[in-house]
Amino acid sequence: MASNNVAQFATELKMPADLLLTQLRSAGVEKSSASDPLSKEDKDKLLEHLRRTHGAGEPTEKKKITLTRKETTEIKQADANGKARTIQVAVKKTRTFVQRDEPLTTTAAAPAAPVIDAAETARREEEARKQAELIARQEAELREKQERLAKLEADKAAQAKATAEAEAAAKKEAEDEAKKAAAAKAAAASAPAAPAVDTAAEEAKQKAAAEEAKKKAAAVAKEAAEQAAATERARQAVADEVAQIKAMMNAPRRAIKAPEPAPAPVKPKVAEGTLHKPATAANAAKPGEKKDDKKPAVAGDKKSIKSANVSSTWQDDAKKRGAPGGGKGRGGNAGAGASTGRDSWRGGKGGRRHHQSDDRESNFQAPTEAIVKDVHVPETITVAELAHKMSVKASEVIKQLMKLGQMCTINQVLDQETAMIVVEEMGHKAHAAEEDDPEAILADQGEHAHFESVSRAPVVTVMGHVDHGKTSLLDYIRRAKVASGEAGGITQHIGAYHVETPRGIVTFLDTPGHEAFTAMRARGAKATDIVILVVAADDGVMPQTKEAIAHAKAAGVPLVVAINKIDKPGGNVDRVTQELVAESVVPEEYGGESPFVPVSAKTGEGIDNLLEQVLLQAEVLELKAPIDSPARGLVVEGRLDKGKGPVATVLVQSGTLKRGDVILAGSSYGRVRAMLDENGKPITQAGPSIPVEIQGLTEVPQAGEEVMVMADERKAREIGLFRQGKFRDVKLAKQQAAKLENMFDQMAEGEVKNLPLIIKTDVQGSQEALVGSLQKLSTSEVRVQIVHAAVGGITESDVNLAVASKAVIIGFNARADAQARKLAESNGVDIRYYNIIYDAIDEIKSALSGMLAPEKRETVTGQVEVRQVILVSKVGAVAGCLVTDGVVKRSSSVRLLRNNIVVWTGEIDSLKRFKDDAKEVRAGLECGLSLKNYNDIQVGDSLEVFEVQEIARTL
Repeated sequence: MASNNVAQFATELKMPADLLLTQLRSAGVEKSSASDPLSKEDKDKLLEHLRRTHGAGEPTEKKKITLTRKETTEIKQADANGKARTIQVAVKKTRTFVQRDEPLTTTAAAPAAPVIDAAETARREEEARKQAELIARQEAELREKQERLAKLEADKAAQAKATAEAEAAAKKEAEDEAKKAAAAKAAAASAPAAPAVDTAAEEAKQKAAAEEAKKKAAAVAKEAAEQAAATERARQAVADEVAQIKAMMNAPRRAIKAPEPAPAPVKPKVAEGTLHKPATAANAAKPGEKKDDKKPAVAGDKKSIKSANVSSTWQDDAKKRGAPGGGKGRGGNAGAGASTGRDSWRGGKGGRRHHQSDDRESNFQAPTEAIVKDVHVPETITVAELAHKMSVKASEVIKQLMKLGQMCTINQVLDQETAMIVVEEMGHKAHAAEEDDPEAILADQGEHAHFESVSRAPVVTVMGHVDHGKTSLLDYIRRAKVASGEAGGITQHIGAYHVETPRGIVTFLDTPGHEAFTAMRARGAKATDIVILVVAADDGVMPQTKEAIAHAKAAGVPLVVAINKIDKPGGNVDRVTQELVAESVVPEEYGGESPFVPVSAKTGEGIDNLLEQVLLQAEVLELKAPIDSPARGLVVEGRLDKGKGPVATVLVQSGTLKRGDVILAGSSYGRVRAMLDENGKPITQAGPSIPVEIQGLTEVPQAGEEVMVMADERKAREIGLFRQGKFRDVKLAKQQAAKLENMFDQMAEGEVKNLPLIIKTDVQGSQEALVGSLQKLSTSEVRVQIVHAAVGGITESDVNLAVASKAVIIGFNARADAQARKLAESNGVDIRYYNIIYDAIDEIKSALSGMLAPEKRETVTGQVEVRQVILVSKVGAVAGCLVTDGVVKRSSSVRLLRNNIVVWTGEIDSLKRFKDDAKEVRAGLECGLSLKNYNDIQVGDSLEVFEVQEIARTL
């Protein structure tokens, strides 16, 4: 439908009629209401106007130029009959060019128009506001300075006026005095009756008054001059500051990018000397320069306003060196500063590198003497860190280490002793560093001096040789069968027991007697108060008995000797006593300090007397410990339980250990989740001398570590992690040192055969004992290599490690789970289980013996005399021989002797008796034989027949 008026056209365009009327008026079509008629010419005007407004350009048709290009090619193709056909292919390309609406210059110039968004406008307004505030502040300071200067001028004028008035008053007073003196003189001359003495006195008085008046006038003039000089100095300072502010305000204004804080004034102090710049005074004046010289500020400087006493700023130093700090500005050195800055970053004449090197050469000043540093060396340090501490290059440290015979890299970890030797060799002072040690927190806790100490039960350790009846003796005291529970009837780890006897509470520690458990016995002696030394009456003093005596004496612990097995027929108490006296253990009957008690663990004879002696020794020692303080103790044993995690047996030595306490044991830490006594019953707290089994640690602690309760879990974690890192670094450093030390020895000895082992035990003490015993089996030819040793069951990761390292897994009171067994069977990993340490040591010893190279032993089996030599073609020399002694076998080795000198050694090629081959020929018979690859046989030679036997060696 054709639209005849404005309203219909607006409906057709789907827009308000008012908006359409507005657009028509702007297009030059005068329509006043929606009912006005609308012609086709009006619509064309509106369309043309809208096109111009919205950038559609002129409605006239644009000029176009069309270019057509035609290319013809030929294609030869075979048809169905095989004949070649030529096909004409024509390709037409058409390109159309349209004239541009606007010239190219207009289009190119359009993007040059700046487009400023709201953020940029706001930022510029903010900068303008800050600039205005800065100018206003500077104008206020200028007005204040001018007012102060005017005030000083007024004070100066008033002072000068006062000085002039004082001088006039003094002069007038002097004239009055002179007039009075003249009048008095005239009066004296006119009166002849006056005595001469009065005249002289009057003259002296007048002279004194005149001199005093002169002194007063001179003092007043001097004071006025000093005040005038001080006023002049203050005025000059204010004038200088005003001149600097004026010069700054007259400088070209620039947009401030960000408000920069004013540089802090440099304090007048003596600067510390460095390697490149010796120590000089910070405010020292250069030769020919006065300290009090005041120069107006250069306009190009940034905030260089400073008083006369402030030393030069960084900008001034840069300006003195000719650096780009002194830019071109009003009142400044535009030529030198600008050219230097341009040369330094744009290259300039001679290049950037040339100018910079000249600048460095002119400013460098070699140190007058060697600088000796105090170097704090931690337990482990890398070569790079050590070089940094000494302010030298790492290559210098490496050279010094090479001089000391150690090859290393820049990241090599050095132990403390090596690092300190290097520091001393390089001329510095080395100190063992103890700073930044988190364990310093532990020293602050100190001892429990402010807690009241009460009596505690004695801790008694039972020590002695293996199978001398230690556990059976303790078993009788506890009224429980303990020895039957130990594999092989021997104790494999420390047992801690808390026993309540009719005479009091006693804590017993049962230590192993086998030689492999030396460390356990040492720990037992360390944690104990009294040692019961058990010696069998029928066996006497044995090696482990002597070792236990040494441990007890080293720990300073009193000994109570229990001579056990007195019920056996072969027991001799007197002989045992004499043997112990030879080991410096003297009984009380002989005047010594150790009570000797004959006992029988089987019948119970002498047990009461033994406990009496133990408690008597405890009373003499007066054992006391605080109860209310945080607990401290000792890790007796540690193990890894599959269901409970790390479990530690702890002997509380002081304080009270409660469930929920945060504890630290070596590098292990955690919160006590559960506590069990020796019978497996849960308890909530344990006092001094009570052994408990605790759970909740992060890892199995090392036996013998000190246990302490921490107030904060964060501190416990920090110290534990610090100890872990330190232990790892020290271990790596020692391993590296051992590798470097043994490298040349191993190269000289040749390749050593290794027996790799992975050891898993039930408790930490057994692991320590087994590893130590197996490593003692190593020799120069075969060596036990402990790939991994830990507490707990055998897992899949252990089997994977064994596959990678080709190791044998040893489980000591530990077993492999189902997945580990399956993986071991599929990969052919050998897993061996033991519960007695004897068996483990013996089998490993046998395996090492099998790895030893067999010993070759030579045995002479016969003597042969050559009677005739026959040359046979294709065979060589054949010797007719007579066996004079022994037996000659075809597989035997022989030596050819000529005049009792060995000429050749080899093997028999063939052996015949008449024409038949023979395996062996005995003494008294003749035979023919030929030697392998040897024909120089002569009549009269003799052959020595021998065999080489390989004999297995043992460790």
